[in-house]
Amino acid sequence: MKIISRKSLGIQCVFDIGLEQDHNFLLDKGYIASNCFNKSHSVAYGYVTYQTAYLKANYPVEYMAALLSSVSGDQEKVQRYIANCRSMGIPVVPPDVNSSGEDFTPRRHQIVFGLAAIKNLGAGPISAILHARQKGSFTSLADLCSRLDSRSLNKKALEALIQTGALDLLEPNRHQLMNDLEITMEWASRRAKEQASGQGNIFDFFGESSNTKTFDTAPTTSRVQDYSSQDKLRLEKELLGFYISDHPLSVVSRSAKLMAPINLCDIPDSLETKVVTAIALILEIKEVVTKKGDRMAILQLEDLTGSTEAVVFPKTFDKVKHLLEKDKRLMVWGKIDRRDEQTQLIIDNMQSIESVRMVRVELTREQASDRQVLQQLKIALNPDPNYSNSNQNNSNYGNSSYSRNEPDNSGKIPVIAAIEYMPKLVRLGNQFWVEDEETAVKALQQAGFKASYDALVTK
Repeated sequence: MKIISRKSLGIQCVFDIGLEQDHNFLLDKGYIASNCFNKSHSVAYGYVTYQTAYLKANYPVEYMAALLSSVSGDQEKVQRYIANCRSMGIPVVPPDVNSSGEDFTPRRHQIVFGLAAIKNLGAGPISAILHARQKGSFTSLADLCSRLDSRSLNKKALEALIQTGALDLLEPNRHQLMNDLEITMEWASRRAKEQASGQGNIFDFFGESSNTKTFDTAPTTSRVQDYSSQDKLRLEKELLGFYISDHPLSVVSRSAKLMAPINLCDIPDSLETKVVTAIALILEIKEVVTKKGDRMAILQLEDLTGSTEAVVFPKTFDKVKHLLEKDKRLMVWGKIDRRDEQTQLIIDNMQSIESVRMVRVELTREQASDRQVLQQLKIALNPDPNYSNSNQNNSNYGNSSYSRNEPDNSGKIPVIAAIEYMPKLVRLGNQFWVEDEETAVKALQQAGFKASYDALVTK
């Protein structure tokens, strides 16, 4: 039987061997192949890969909606794929009572969150909503309550729909809907009893029970101010497991890619002991007291792509304890540690993103490729003669995170280069990072460079 390596598709094997006896065999040019399949199996894999790539390239919204639906039970994967959608320019919007299906639903150029993902909303209420919607879209909270009685859609389920944004297109003020909910449900129940007993109202008498005027008689409470954006996000997180309408870190999403290019979802696949920078949100804090009586903490961090566990040992805890607050947005520095098949981040330092600054230096293309100019730049940023300058080549420049070979610089302010004719900014290696932005900018200007500094978050 002729067989080929799945990893080396198209390379003919030297020997005919039975796959059931041997899984490793010799390829042309002396290479050893493993994880082998017969040719028809390998071609099938290749064909499925081609089909998948074609769908993603030509029908990205539909493809990503199907992919999200296929992993809807895995919160970590859903969050990662939602981040992929954002990077592809595909918005994933909150559920909508008039357009959401049970699973993720493509709608024009965006994906609507599925109703099945909402906590406190079971299969029965979802089926009732989809069935009632076939007779026409819901026009208001009163219309929804009238067409679905409390046995099909109870108060807890309606609260979940409101707080996740599923009724935003009917009434954008979620706080108002929550205030109106109880009296609206009572009104709908009373109206259903009247219709069952043959009483009805004047609009029912003239055959206008489906007219909007019917629902104008529904009672409402006095107008109230809507929830704050933070309260909305908190409720979404509780009921969906994700931030959908927005994210606390979205304001720094572009800067984060430049200043802290590693995503938390990539940490399990990163090199052990690698030093990284990340911009993240604190989800949970668990303080621990060691046998020596020292305080430390175990954190659950989240960014736009996923979450990871982080450990703050006593020495670091004393430095950063004032920053350890739930929902605090931070820029963190740490090392990747892998033990017992579990990956975590060991925190070395952290800083509130509101206090993060970055230094910007403008370079011509000639300057960016001139080693002498780059050495002048390094000296201007780090004039200490004892500071290591072993890495002077262009490999120090780029959008990579810290590498093992980079010197341990204590500077926490990144230096960003704007190179002439290049559309993207370049983050310089951490050996160029500085302690004080004003001093660094002044030194750069005195050395003949055009430089300035700015905050990561503009207020």
